Amino acid sequence: MMISSWGMTETAPATLLVHEPIRRSGVVGVPLPEVEAKLMNGEDGRYELRVQGPNIMTGYFKDPEKTAEAFDNEGFLITGDAVRFVDPEKPEAGLIFDGRISEDFKLLTGTWVHANKLRLEALSVFAGLVQDVVITGHDRKEVGILIFPHPEALARFQVKPGSFGEAITEAAYCEEVRKALGKLLEHATGSSTRIARALVAAEPPSLGDGEITSKGSLNIRKILNRREGLIARLYQDSSQDIVRA
Repeated sequence: MMISSWGMTETAPATLLVHEPIRRSGVVGVPLPEVEAKLMNGEDGRYELRVQGPNIMTGYFKDPEKTAEAFDNEGFLITGDAVRFVDPEKPEAGLIFDGRISEDFKLLTGTWVHANKLRLEALSVFAGLVQDVVITGHDRKEVGILIFPHPEALARFQVKPGSFGEAITEAAYCEEVRKALGKLLEHATGSSTRIARALVAAEPPSLGDGEITSKGSLNIRKILNRREGLIARLYQDSSQDIVRA
């Protein structure tokens, strides 16, 4: 038996709730009584989720500007999350959480990349090798991946963590990364799902520099901005730091 739901701090928190037996993770159910869910921009069956109801906050404390940005012109809270129908022909079966809209980006070709979905696939394939990853490629020709290695993996390969701006290039560890990239490529269906290159960051995510949120997750925007030098090297074909499948 499994119960799951969806909510945010701003929604007090439960807003969607599973109401019947399910056999998979990721299902977040249907709106609670008196709650409305608005699904926007259904490209490829993926929708941006917006919600309205008595449990939704009225605004951020003493911050009218941020409050105005948080709601659309119909009063729905803009969550930034994406969902899909469990069964498009049976909406009462509920919704599936499908990552953050705000983390998605376009390649130079105009193709959308669903970053969180790719990240979860990568974490599964890189299990044991990485602590976390960041998907890259905004306005680039290819999708890339910035890797934060798992401390136990570094110890296993006798690699010492480095400093900010450095990359790990130890041959044995990078060979395992290359093999994992190859497995990901086997399931790629196009440029938006093909992770073509990787770079292993020597310094782990920094809490002091805001790369980790108060909830313990990665602050993707902060990482991309703070480590823009590493990202640039990731896309330099002449760089010795790149790992390719």
